[in-house]
Amino acid sequence: MSGPQRHGGVLGIDVGGTKVALRAEAPGQPAYDRTFRWPRTADPAADLTVLAVEVDRLRDRWGPVDAVGVAMPATTDTGGTVTTWPGRPGWVGLDLTGALRRLFPDAATAVADDGDLAALAEARCAGADDVVYLGVGTGIGGGVVLAGRPVPGRSSAEIGHVVVALDGERCDCDRHGCLQSIASGPATLRRAAARRGGEVGFDDLRAGLDGREPWAVAAVEESCRALAAAVVSLGEILDPALAIVGGGFAAGLPGFVPLVAERARHAGRPGRPAPPVRPAALGGLSSLHGAVELARGLTGTPAPARPTPIA
Repeated sequence: MSGPQRHGGVLGIDVGGTKVALRAEAPGQPAYDRTFRWPRTADPAADLTVLAVEVDRLRDRWGPVDAVGVAMPATTDTGGTVTTWPGRPGWVGLDLTGALRRLFPDAATAVADDGDLAALAEARCAGADDVVYLGVGTGIGGGVVLAGRPVPGRSSAEIGHVVVALDGERCDCDRHGCLQSIASGPATLRRAAARRGGEVGFDDLRAGLDGREPWAVAAVEESCRALAAAVVSLGEILDPALAIVGGGFAAGLPGFVPLVAERARHAGRPGRPAPPVRPAALGGLSSLHGAVELARGLTGTPAPARPTPIA
């Protein structure tokens, strides 16, 4: 049986390389939250089938939505076709705009870069107009907000592909030394596994850090140093009030963001200190909140003063 009809509902979808988060909101109604994992096949048809099942679940249990905002880590062209997504390469060539139109025929839809949306959500939450955001997860996302708006340009700020070590590891973009190739969750886990001499999952890494195991500490230290280098470089160019580090991987490791902050502070120079580094107030959900705000903007619904973090 379908749930009660709601009007003014908006849906945010945060699409990741391994999982997807949904949050629907409507005035006077409890929010709907759901997270699910993509199939391991990484086949776009299978992925969209799973997403369609989740959309049907949302409609059945919560109700319809008038607008949908999607946070994407992929690069799309002006027509909405995916051109690059190392996290799920099978999506290249997918008409994302058309797929969303079929999934939500009665709703307005929009897609934006997940890093840009995360940066906007975090900047608003922090009450700051000039912010750089670095999201550490399956990849490295990022965004720049200046004077309260995303930095203008022909495309999104690709902070994950800032080069921090010319002779560093090969990135999935096929270049060497990108921040993502060193500091992303998978890169950190690979390095930890190589030092430990055996497979390392996220829980293993966290336990290793808690126990101050050398293989865990060294792997995380290298990631934090690379992130600090990016923060310092962005500070030299943009002079933001804040650098915010978020993403599920960073949020799940106690001490991770403080270590980035410490390394960045020491790398500043006289007269031009590095911007202060803070953890994302929304944790690993910054992009999701940004996607909800994107959807809300399509309806003209006023945003609340500040987003409320989800427990």
